[in-house]
Amino acid sequence: MSFHWSVFTKPWLSLPADELGPLVARLGFTGAEVPVRDGARLTPADAERTLPAFARRLRADGVEVISVASELTEPVFAACAAAEVPLIRIMAELGPDGYAASVIRNREQLAAVAPLAERYGVRVGVQPHHGRWISTTLGVLDLLDGLPPEHFQLVWDAAHDALAGDDPRVTLPLAADRLAIVNLKNAHYARTEEPSGAVGGDWRTWFVPAPDGLANWSAALGTLTTLGWAGPVCLSGQYNEPAVPVAELLATDLDWARKAATPGTERGC
Repeated sequence: MSFHWSVFTKPWLSLPADELGPLVARLGFTGAEVPVRDGARLTPADAERTLPAFARRLRADGVEVISVASELTEPVFAACAAAEVPLIRIMAELGPDGYAASVIRNREQLAAVAPLAERYGVRVGVQPHHGRWISTTLGVLDLLDGLPPEHFQLVWDAAHDALAGDDPRVTLPLAADRLAIVNLKNAHYARTEEPSGAVGGDWRTWFVPAPDGLANWSAALGTLTTLGWAGPVCLSGQYNEPAVPVAELLATDLDWARKAATPGTERGC
């Protein structure tokens, strides 16, 4: 199975396209997710003006922009359409009104932008995220239930799936009909440096290179192969305390991902 190996370019937030494209291509990626956020080189306010040229420049280096990490406003939808970027990735935040009310509120917000998704032909991908977000694959699938699947899809994330205690051999088949992108990163829990004084709970997430975390990349990519899924697989480049430059870690993690995608690398539980 051949995947579309991609990378989230957040580690190089301010890099211009004529430097970012060659860097991403040199690392071995053919796709990129670009942050379009306040504080990044591209912002929602200027995306309609800047994103098309930015994507075109990356394309000249053989790098296709597979998605943007951004917000669900009309200028961002319009920018993605003009730049031929197919998807906007978001996460679903939980509010003080509680889980059930937050799901209803998030679903209503997604339903409200369905006309924009249809008008501009740009999909919305919702990613689970540990913490005060809808944190599981099944939680996001529940959130998307009833929304048009051609507009609203799931961005599965190896690290957050593992942090939630899930198994990709269970969650990926359940998500297959809504699956837009597979994020690869890895993490485990580490003790906090300063105990809070609470009884338990002094642990935090800690993002690490591929072999060192809870997520089983071989199981995930093996399951995708079994499913016949060959969409974008995006390495997130998220590491706590990187001992070497992030680019070097990403190049090594891409090697691990390619190895994990090779049949026969998965070990049973």
